[in-house]
Amino acid sequence: MTEAIYKELGISPQVYQFGKKIEETLTERFAQIDKNAEYNQLKVIKAMQRHRVSEACFAATSGYGYNDLGRDTLEEVYASAFHTESALVRPQLTCGTHALAVALAANLRPGDELFSPVGKPYDTLEEVIGIRPSKGSLAEYGITYRQVDLLEDGGFDYENIRSAINEKTKLVTIQRSKGYQTRPTLSVERIGELIRFVKGIKPDVICMVDNCYGEFVETTEPTDVGADLCVGSLIKNPGGGLAPIGGYIVGKQELIENCAYRLTSPGLGKEVGATLGILNSFYQGFFLAPTVTASALKGAVFAANVYEALGFSVVPNARESRHDIIQAVTFGKPEGVIAFCKGIQAAAPVDSHVTPEPWAMPGYDSDVIMAAGAFVSGSSIELSADGPIKPPYAVYFQGGLTWPHAKFGILMSLQKLIDAGVVSL
Repeated sequence: MTEAIYKELGISPQVYQFGKKIEETLTERFAQIDKNAEYNQLKVIKAMQRHRVSEACFAATSGYGYNDLGRDTLEEVYASAFHTESALVRPQLTCGTHALAVALAANLRPGDELFSPVGKPYDTLEEVIGIRPSKGSLAEYGITYRQVDLLEDGGFDYENIRSAINEKTKLVTIQRSKGYQTRPTLSVERIGELIRFVKGIKPDVICMVDNCYGEFVETTEPTDVGADLCVGSLIKNPGGGLAPIGGYIVGKQELIENCAYRLTSPGLGKEVGATLGILNSFYQGFFLAPTVTASALKGAVFAANVYEALGFSVVPNARESRHDIIQAVTFGKPEGVIAFCKGIQAAAPVDSHVTPEPWAMPGYDSDVIMAAGAFVSGSSIELSADGPIKPPYAVYFQGGLTWPHAKFGILMSLQKLIDAGVVSL
């Protein structure tokens, strides 16, 4: 019956059987993912119970949003789950890039320097920083930037990091995930090692981690290993597929206060910001996030094993430990990226009839193709794939609210690649 319905959905018997053989080898990997999810689920429940989440927390507020019990309690829950002093969790944070921009602008001043010891940041941050000129960038406010690239093997270039940190270095930004690169994602352990090294050189420097795609993948978070600030998007892991918008910033009290004043207004800070009736989705999404993240992780592991078996370069590889939900597959030609994304779109519950095409997206320096038939527009915890149409022509796959959907998406991507003549079984 299962094979028959896959066939009705466009998956050939050959592709189905190929995927079945791959899945049978992953029992132990999936069991470990479920074990981590169990721990993280209990961690979230503990935080919710500690702060007495109640039905009253789901009530809507409007206008200024004064005395929003649900908003304030949710921020206490996030701070507790991430083991930090404070948190800012708001629908007014429109995306991960916005949350990062707020955190940077709030804690840097003219004459300060921002430093990345892990190489080039994600594309959309280039205009925030001013690497690519843009109105309102940090560079326009006299904030300088420098970076040290990772070594060829993905290791930290400690010698050049030490040389780069100077009296102007105010904030060190560490991007956990790979972005549109094929470098390894940083584990929480490695992030901790880097933070200790940086703090050993300049103890008062602020260490901020872009945690997008990494939440609940491990049983610890960057804030457990010394990060002063940790930033992410609610339409990725922590929103559990239910949050319709939003971002979070967790960390030290003073730094979060700075972020709140930047997000709203000096003198107002966290006291304002109506939640307009969406807190139920924020709470329930956070509750579901550990198991939703586990489903996405299974999809990523499955994808790595499928495409590595077919001879493609994949990062992480089929056996590596996982530190985010993203799976990169390098095809070496644009046809592979496009066919893969067409498969992911065709597997969606929403807009499956739509054909994705590369286009000039704001914030990127090349055409980008994106596939995401999602219930929440742009949600990359839902089944999605995207990639820039430029060498090395790699596609970045992530998400899947359930493991069966993630599996179906990968099988459909393979089917489209076969139909396009890019792959043969």
